[in-house]
Amino acid sequence: MQDAPLTASAQTDALVSQPVAGPLTRAAIFLVVTINPGADNRAAVRSLCAGLAALIRSVEFRDLEAGLTCVMGIGSEAWDRLFGQPRPAELHPFREIRAGSRHAVSSPGDLLFHIRAKRMDLCFELATRIMTSLGDAVSPVDEVHGFRYFDDRDLLGFVDGTENPRGQAVIEAAIIGEEDPGFAGGSYVIVQKYLHDMDGWNALSTETQERIVGRTKLSDIELDDSIKPTSAHSALTTITENGRELQILRDNMPFGNAAAGEFGTYFIGYCRTPRTTERMIENMFVGRPPGNYDRLLDFSRAVTGTLFFVPSATFLDSVDDEAAATTPATASAGEPARATTAVSDGSLGIGSLKGEARYE
Repeated sequence: MQDAPLTASAQTDALVSQPVAGPLTRAAIFLVVTINPGADNRAAVRSLCAGLAALIRSVEFRDLEAGLTCVMGIGSEAWDRLFGQPRPAELHPFREIRAGSRHAVSSPGDLLFHIRAKRMDLCFELATRIMTSLGDAVSPVDEVHGFRYFDDRDLLGFVDGTENPRGQAVIEAAIIGEEDPGFAGGSYVIVQKYLHDMDGWNALSTETQERIVGRTKLSDIELDDSIKPTSAHSALTTITENGRELQILRDNMPFGNAAAGEFGTYFIGYCRTPRTTERMIENMFVGRPPGNYDRLLDFSRAVTGTLFFVPSATFLDSVDDEAAATTPATASAGEPARATTAVSDGSLGIGSLKGEARYE
């Protein structure tokens, strides 16, 4: 028996993206799980897809000013098991990279929940409800509780996310458009969990740290190209194509466990194509040219790496959660393209970031 295809109820001229472009918050939880084998487990995940918006609203209502949002991502293998064809054009497993002692690992992960709010208790409540809803259908892989550190700095002491796009540029960088019309309004997200050697880093002079990062530590000003090494982090993660800089949307968060001596950064980058983020990671680990790698990696080690597709909220709402899940769902390849993309402004309603600054 086969799952019923996704319903056509959401096939309208406008669709709503998940809150990929939500504002920066003081707290976040990054929750990654795998889906356990079995038709009932697939059905439970599909049920959560359809009910996620209502679940978020039930927690959000406790403090509407806290800005609670959740973005759900789906891994390549999980997509095939849950939905089958058609599939997002550029969805694939995270590509492992080995270069010398540097290793961008590829780690398991079928579902990502990126939960953000001004209050950690709201994030925790939503994460708890999601896991309760999924029950035995999934197995946890990783859960990281992130926090804002002083004036948006990472634990290495530098401001993180300075070069994020703003306003309309957010949509252009992060939201899929006409290049994949069947999945317009979606996005791709890559996550990596980095652990830092703080003793080694803090032993460096401030000037050495600044040359590694490519920015001044106190004032967060980019170093002039005449003194900035080509191996600087900011140089290697700048991607240009035909004279135009390609951007991604980062919402990195520090995390740590002081008693265990664990200090890290959770990297999360949204983009309308994973190729841009992948080129940044390759430049960091392999180097541009090869060997001219990011010296941050002498002090930071990647311990996870996963790529997910973030479908539109409209897509999630349209998932038929009542059908049996013995085989993946299918959808007609001839579905009409959606002409307009409405991007969520951080709430669960229709909104647009056009003309609005994401960072203040």
